[in-house]
Amino acid sequence: MKFNLNIKTVLQQLLAQEDTDGDRKITVDDQGPRSFLLEDANGNSELIEGTYYLSNLLQELALANKKNTEFAEINLSEIIESPVTRISRKIKDFYWDGLTRTIDEAGILKIVEDEKIENPISYLYVPANDNAAFDYFKKLEKSIPSLEVVQLPETITPEYVLTLNTKPGILALALETKNGETKGVPFVVPGGRFNEMYGWDSYFIAMGLLIDGKADLAMAIAANFKYQIDHYGKILNANRSYYLTRTQPPLYTSLIVDIVKKTNPDAAWIESHLKTAIKEYQNVWMQLGKRLTANGLNRYKAEGIGLPFEVETGHFDDVLGEYASNYNMPLREFEQSYLAREITDAELDAYFVHDRSMRESGHDTTNRLVGVCADLNPIALNSLLYKYEKDIAYLIKKVFSKELLFAENTIYTTAYWKNKASLRKKRINELCWDASKGMYFDYNFVKEEALVFEAATTFYPLWAKLCSKEQAEILVKQTLPKFKMKGGIAGSTKEAIANLASDSPLRQWDYPFGWAPHQMLFWQGLLNYNYEEEAQEMVYRWLWLITRNAVDYNGTIPEKFDLESSSHKIFAEYGNVGTTFDYITEEGFGWMNASYQFGLEILRADLKAALNLLQSPDDLFNS
Repeated sequence: MKFNLNIKTVLQQLLAQEDTDGDRKITVDDQGPRSFLLEDANGNSELIEGTYYLSNLLQELALANKKNTEFAEINLSEIIESPVTRISRKIKDFYWDGLTRTIDEAGILKIVEDEKIENPISYLYVPANDNAAFDYFKKLEKSIPSLEVVQLPETITPEYVLTLNTKPGILALALETKNGETKGVPFVVPGGRFNEMYGWDSYFIAMGLLIDGKADLAMAIAANFKYQIDHYGKILNANRSYYLTRTQPPLYTSLIVDIVKKTNPDAAWIESHLKTAIKEYQNVWMQLGKRLTANGLNRYKAEGIGLPFEVETGHFDDVLGEYASNYNMPLREFEQSYLAREITDAELDAYFVHDRSMRESGHDTTNRLVGVCADLNPIALNSLLYKYEKDIAYLIKKVFSKELLFAENTIYTTAYWKNKASLRKKRINELCWDASKGMYFDYNFVKEEALVFEAATTFYPLWAKLCSKEQAEILVKQTLPKFKMKGGIAGSTKEAIANLASDSPLRQWDYPFGWAPHQMLFWQGLLNYNYEEEAQEMVYRWLWLITRNAVDYNGTIPEKFDLESSSHKIFAEYGNVGTTFDYITEEGFGWMNASYQFGLEILRADLKAALNLLQSPDDLFNS
C-alpha cells in the first residue's frame, strides 16, 4: 500500500505527537502515545504503532522531504519492514553512498570544509612528486576562495609536520583521468566527525563493500592505499597533515587477498599492489630500530613532536597537570605553551612518543598501551604482519608460479615469505604465548617480560591462523568466557582494569566497550579453526546489539557500544560517533555497517529469524 501524503504536514504532526524530547528522532526515550493514524486523501489509512515502526515512518518522511516536493508517496512496506532486512538494505543502498568521498572538483568542499577545520583558509597538501595533482588542484584553487593548495617538500620530517599545526589541512589522495576527465579516486570515511580516509577502518569497510557487491569501491580503497605508500611513504593514520608521521595497523595484503578472492582481478593489478605492499612491509615495518626490534618482532613507533595535535583541549589534563605545577603555570597556559613548543620537556616528550604510537596502533586509547606502547611487541601487530608474510607467499604462488621479480636484481619466492612467517610464529610463541594463562600477551622488549594485560587482541592469532589446534582450543574454551558479554567480546576483561585508581580515565578500548573490528577478526578466527557453533553465537550477540539499538533509537548505528549496559550511550573519553543526526542517519558508521553485513553472511537462517524477533542472546545461548 502506498500513501500520497503532504510530507511537511505529516512530518510536523508526527514529531509534535511522538518526539517528546525534541531531538528530531523517535526513540524508546520519548513519551508519546506510540500510535499514529496514517491516512491520505485517497482513503488509505493505517494505524502505525510502536517505536520502531513510528521511527521508520519518520525516516521515510524525512527522505521524501529531501526531494522538495509538497506531496510524495510513502510505501507502507518500508515502514513495516523487518529490522534485519531494513538495516542491511539501508547499509547497502544508502549508508555506503553517504560515506563515500572524493577529493576533486565535485567533492573537495565536503572534505576540506568540515568541523575539524576552524581556519578561514582550507589547506590541501599535495605530495612533492605528484605534479599533475598539484596542477589540477591549483586550477581548482582559483574558483574556491577559501582553498589554498600547498605542495609538500620531498623530505617530510617531524619538525616540518610540527610547523603545519598552525595551518592543518587535508592530504591529497589519488586522481584518475578517463576520457579526458580527471576525478578523485573515491574512498569511504568512517562517519560523523571522521570525515577523512582512515587506515584500518578502510579495510573493514572494504570487507562490507565486497559483500554488498561494491567491488569497484573496495578496489578504489586499495588504489588510495597504494597512493599513500607511493607518495607519503606509508598508509596514513588518516589523510590529514598532522598524521604524516603516523601509520596504522597493516591490513593492505588482507585487502588485496579479499579482492582477489571476490573479484579475480587481472595479474597486472595484483602485481602492482603486491609490489607496493612489499615496499611498505620493508620500508615501514622492517627498519631495525624503528618499527622492527632486535628480537625479530615489531612494534608501533610513530614519529612526531610534542602534544598530538588532534586531541581536544583538556584530553591530557591528568598527564599535564603535574607538569603545569612543576612549571608554576596554569594548566591551560602550560598546555598551549607545550603544544606550541615554547616549553619543551624531555620526560613529557617521551610520554607522547608512546601516546602517538598507541594512536598508530588504532587502539586509542587503552590502559594496555598508555605510557609504554613503543616498548612493546604487540601480539596484534605481529599477528597482522604474520598474515602479511603468509598473504605475500599465497599471492606469489597463485599468480606468479612461486617466483616474483620484485626488482631488477631481486626475486622473491613463496618459500622465502613462508620462512619469514615461520620465524615470526616461533618468536611469537616464545615471547607472547602464556600457556599457563591461556593467552597471548604483548611483550615488553625493554624489560624483557610479557605485559600481562588481558585484551581482546589475544584472539588475533586465530584470525591470522598462527595458532596450533591446541592453542586455539584453549583460547576458545578457556579464554573466551572471560571476554564474552551479552553483546559480544569486550576490549579487555574487567580484571585487566580492576587495579586502576578510581579516578583513572575510562579508556574506550578497554572493558566494558565493544568494537566492530574485534568482533569481525574473532568471528573469522573461530571459523578458521572450525568453531562453527561458537562463531554463530558470537555473531548473533553482536548483531542483536546493533539491531536492538537501531530498533529502539531511530536506526542509530554507532561507532562502538558499552557492553555492560548494551547501549550506544557512552560518556567516556571521546563519547560515541554516529549518534548525532536529525530524523534519519544517512551514514551509519563505517566498520559497524561492515560488521553487520559480514555477520549476516555468516549467520544461519534460524538465527536470522530469531534476530528479527530480537530474542535475547542470553536466552538463546545460556539455557
